[in-house]
Amino acid sequence: MTDAAAGAPEAPTGGEWAAAVAAVRQLPADARVLLICHVNPDGDALGSMLGFGLGLRRLGVRQLQATFPGPPEVPEPFRWLPGLDLLVPQDAAYPDPELVICFDVASESRLGDLVDRLGSAGAALVLDHHASNTRFGGINLVDPHAAATSVVAEGLLDRLGVPLDAEIAACLYVALSTDTGSFRFEATTPAVHEMAARLLATGIRPGEISQRIFDTRPFGAVRLFGEAIGRARLEPGAAGGRGLVWTYATLDDLARHDQPPYVLEALIDSVRCTAEADVSCVVKQVAAGEWAVSLRSKGAVDVSRVAVALGGGGHRFAAGFTGRGSADEVVDRIRAELDGALLAG
Repeated sequence: MTDAAAGAPEAPTGGEWAAAVAAVRQLPADARVLLICHVNPDGDALGSMLGFGLGLRRLGVRQLQATFPGPPEVPEPFRWLPGLDLLVPQDAAYPDPELVICFDVASESRLGDLVDRLGSAGAALVLDHHASNTRFGGINLVDPHAAATSVVAEGLLDRLGVPLDAEIAACLYVALSTDTGSFRFEATTPAVHEMAARLLATGIRPGEISQRIFDTRPFGAVRLFGEAIGRARLEPGAAGGRGLVWTYATLDDLARHDQPPYVLEALIDSVRCTAEADVSCVVKQVAAGEWAVSLRSKGAVDVSRVAVALGGGGHRFAAGFTGRGSADEVVDRIRAELDGALLAG
């Protein structure tokens, strides 16, 4: 069920903003603050978390950590981000922080082994923009209309009186540009460009950032993408005749080309351009019988309905979930849920 269907508010209320500001402002001087983003962090998750963390540091928060579940490996395109010194492995994260703040996390399941920090923390604050967010925090700043979680993070920094500087802006710009597909997706509103202008006014260099994030890839990844695209399948009759294009990549593919799993995050962009399909899908193996699934829509199909039905979440245009079985079995479930989503819509 989506949040709209559940009757949840569509954007943070004035009271929720005030509660979030108070949660930060009322922290004791020696308070431990833990920032957490989702497993396999992307640009919005890392950028929002690190940018906000730098803002907290400007406010004088001294005991401050950032982390995410799983192996403590930051994807290569983000290893230059300011604030990386805040990161610690999940096992080294504060076990009982006074405040835990979650970024770009739609549900508790995306916190992995760090989910116990919600219960041990004095307070839990959630910053997110997923329509499927379950409002699992004590204080929830969830705006499904925001183009990225960084929009919410910037809004809270502003209310806390933290001025933007080049380091904070670089993190938030990476977050904003990645979740809007370099300002190409439908979520790119006038407000998005206004925020980008505020960030650029700090002196960051968008050309250099875009080259690092979007236009740099190891040759092994190029070869891997070629193989995966070569096995792509187009099903014009799927999704009620709107079309489905999908492909997959295995752990053997990654090993053969000596590539880490995160390089596959960009593969969906090479698949979604297929003219004959509204829905695109990439199925990426993460373990034996386990797959991370990325779904995209050009607008005719709400892929978040599919992802939520299969245990994940996301937005109308971009969503994902964890699938089990073979790649074909995972795609069979997607086909069935696509038909169900269309009937429900």
